Amino acid sequence: MSSAAPTAPDAAPEQAARSDVPARAAGRWVRLRAAVARHRADLLVGLLFTALAGWVTHGLWPDPSGRVLALNPEDQTLYEWFLAVDSRALLGDFGLLTDRLNAPDGVNLMANTTVIALGVAFAPVTLLFGAPVTFALLAGLNLAGTALAWYLLFTRVLGAHRLAAALGAGLCGFGPGIVSQTNSHLHMTAQWLVPVIVWLVVRLLRAADPLGGPDRRRMLTSAVGLAAVVSVQVFVGEEVLFLCALTLLVMAVAYALADRALLRRALPGFAGGMLVAAGLALLVLGYPLWFQFAGPQGVADGMFSPHYFSADLVSWWTLSPLSAAGSDEAARLTTGPAEYNTFLGWPLLVVALGCAVWLGRRPLVLACVAGALVMGALSLGPDVVVRGDRTSIPGPYALLAGLPVVDGALPMRFALAVLPLAGTLLVLAVDRALRGTGRARRLVPAAVGLALLPVLPAPLPTAERPALPEFISAGHWRECVRPGGVLVPVPLPTPKEPWPMRWATAADAAFGLPEGFFIAPYGKGDTAAMGTWKRPTSYLLSEVAKRGGRPAIGDRERRQAARDADRWGASCFAVADGTRHADDLRATLDQLYGPAERVADAWIWRV
Repeated sequence: MSSAAPTAPDAAPEQAARSDVPARAAGRWVRLRAAVARHRADLLVGLLFTALAGWVTHGLWPDPSGRVLALNPEDQTLYEWFLAVDSRALLGDFGLLTDRLNAPDGVNLMANTTVIALGVAFAPVTLLFGAPVTFALLAGLNLAGTALAWYLLFTRVLGAHRLAAALGAGLCGFGPGIVSQTNSHLHMTAQWLVPVIVWLVVRLLRAADPLGGPDRRRMLTSAVGLAAVVSVQVFVGEEVLFLCALTLLVMAVAYALADRALLRRALPGFAGGMLVAAGLALLVLGYPLWFQFAGPQGVADGMFSPHYFSADLVSWWTLSPLSAAGSDEAARLTTGPAEYNTFLGWPLLVVALGCAVWLGRRPLVLACVAGALVMGALSLGPDVVVRGDRTSIPGPYALLAGLPVVDGALPMRFALAVLPLAGTLLVLAVDRALRGTGRARRLVPAAVGLALLPVLPAPLPTAERPALPEFISAGHWRECVRPGGVLVPVPLPTPKEPWPMRWATAADAAFGLPEGFFIAPYGKGDTAAMGTWKRPTSYLLSEVAKRGGRPAIGDRERRQAARDADRWGASCFAVADGTRHADDLRATLDQLYGPAERVADAWIWRV
């Protein structure tokens, strides 16, 4: 009798299942190939955007820790520190008030542009490879991600031709203002959630329109989704959310005036859905926003002058110095290389205006034009500036100046909202031309392409930065300060010279620093200010670092030094080799805190 006979019935299903494995694998491969073929054009567009983002930021990639954006290195140092602090959420060491800067008072992370959501999401990258790598990665991903998100909105919501969508999305993600803001302003360039917000608002509107049969379930999911995305955007960049909300408000009014029948039909359901979204978002954001404005170290006002940060009228038809066809002479028309927000150039302005006229009185076209005009006018600030000269002509922003929340946004950044509006007009025009016949089928795409060529971005300038001392990079700092303690780098970090903050960044913010670069209520009358006032010992050391020399130190200075060290909760002071006037600083600290101790390539004083 065969021993296999009794088990044959049981083995048959197992053998059949094994024979189905290759078939299932082949089926999955066929479906994957079909999906790739179906979305081949979309994937190609995504790869092109990624390649362009890599080109713009490629100067950082040979050595992210040793390279820096040359036009705004101070802010890059700040954002790398933000990313290091945010990454500690993965270690269970995170709060909205951090004691890792401005010890012992700390820094309110909600009152600063700390990109918390990005920092937490990329915490594994930061902890494994360092904050400079995360910064370089986000600098490029924000550009490509924003462009790709607009591309998907244009193709999926507007149903636009892929070529039209790619051209418009390219302007949205790589326009002069966005490329300029890439000079360290991660909170302004991370706009990939804005198209999602627009999509959810449109979805809610369509679901509320009775002509399509009001879909209450779809309205509810849209409202819940909108609340969730808005909540995340607050922890990415509140200023972008504010600009998005204001632009959508202007567009909604213009659209309603252009299509009053839709207004009458959809307003009740749409308004109800928006109220639900606002209520849900408030449940999530209520405490963080209270903490930002009224919590410890919180600020309730803006600290930047709208008069200083006003866009020059001439800059609108001038090409950005960071564009392929721009020139450095144009830099005098703005406040700095991170604020070329309005530099669209006359070719693009002319073509965008021509597209708007050619498209006619479609409600979406009128809404985009109205939004662009309002946001562009607000960017001019309280008084119109022409070629650097402030005129007596008041700008529309004067009507908003001093309002809560509004005064926290820089007027010239209102121009950033014009990019997607202009991009939408280009998409609509090219799409109409490509679906039609006659000369417009070739003329319109060619005109749009030619108008976009001058604003193609050039690579961002980068430069080398000094290597970190071995005292930090090799972890020798642990010999004089415990994790969570306070290390005092000499000289101390300031808003204009925040370089010692790189020490804490390299250590994943495992120790705290006194003073530093941040926003807190240290201005007159507890208003917002950049940084804090210096303690006497900090001021003494900063003067030695600037000018050299060895000031006379007596008992009074030593007592003050002891009080300041106690106030900061300092474990030790450190001067690294290569510090300017290092010998004079060492001699001064010897008199204040006693003989130094050599650790790696630094001198330390335990206090």
